[in-house]
Amino acid sequence: MEIVRPTETPDTLRSPVKRRLPIDPYIALLLGTVGLAALLPARGIAADVASGASTAAIAFLFFLYGARLSTREAMDGLRHWRLHLTVLACTFAVFPLLGLAARGLVPALLTQPLYQGLLFLTLVPSTIQSSIAFTSIARGNVPAAICAGSFSSLVGILVTPLLASVLLGNSGGGFSADSLVKIVLQLLVPFLAGQLLRRWIGGFVTRHKKVLGLVDRGSILLVVYTAFSEGMAQGIWHQVSAPRLGALVLVEAVLLAVMLALTWYGARALGFGRADRIAIQFAGSKKSLAAGLPMASVLFGAHASLAVLPLMLFHQMQLMVCAVIAKRRARDPEEPASPPAQVPRPRVRPNGREAP
Repeated sequence: MEIVRPTETPDTLRSPVKRRLPIDPYIALLLGTVGLAALLPARGIAADVASGASTAAIAFLFFLYGARLSTREAMDGLRHWRLHLTVLACTFAVFPLLGLAARGLVPALLTQPLYQGLLFLTLVPSTIQSSIAFTSIARGNVPAAICAGSFSSLVGILVTPLLASVLLGNSGGGFSADSLVKIVLQLLVPFLAGQLLRRWIGGFVTRHKKVLGLVDRGSILLVVYTAFSEGMAQGIWHQVSAPRLGALVLVEAVLLAVMLALTWYGARALGFGRADRIAIQFAGSKKSLAAGLPMASVLFGAHASLAVLPLMLFHQMQLMVCAVIAKRRARDPEEPASPPAQVPRPRVRPNGREAP
């Protein structure tokens, strides 16, 4: 089986100097992008250009996902169906149930708009590249993480809007068949195009993965800038007070801790080995900013900036926490292999014959 190496290893894990930084440099870029949107938001024609560019960037990002994933690898991954069903159940069943349970925090801790953003966060598919990177660092089942993240993203293109229509209703900006078509055209069609062209461009993508990896991060930064530029026009920072923001961070920290524990100990209870449990934990406890942002822009429209705020915070939190967990998992001793079956030795009588 062809092994696709992670193209997005967190910078905090690459060098001793960067490990001493309090936050990942990419997280600092995300925060800087939000600050830039607050100081110099795109308006008028510039906003239209930024919106079109972000849509094209996300489509190209999913095209690259399709070109990177080996079709043979995906088919081989289907054999590990129990692991993939476990990840999908965590992503699209357990997460949403916890999101619904958080409804009791309104209005004591969360405002209704922040809760809607939190609930949307629980409906988003899992990540691909960071799940692969952390699984690789922790010495887990990397091919399983590749397939689990990819399957989750593909399923999420259809399931996330449908769940949003049921759980968010009209508060999600008015879900419609047109919204689903837009999401499919922006995410699924480019992914399938990448799969079809992989035969001719797969080698090029693999050889230039470091350069093309900048597209991953650059496209997300562009979408963040566009969303928060629109949010400035809607007065987003006047809608979220510091105490409410702190409460949101606390709620998301609890949500992440619960999912990390459920995916690890739940996978152990289901009989998965260490390598599979690592893949399940990292793929089943995280949410994709790359997939969630364009979906939110379609589903929430002008209110997308406030809706994606919980997703952005959760994304940064999961990177920092999972980086620590991955390094600790890498130092775990290997699980002892099952001892070979003992074949009973025949009893021999003094006359040299075997005893019955």
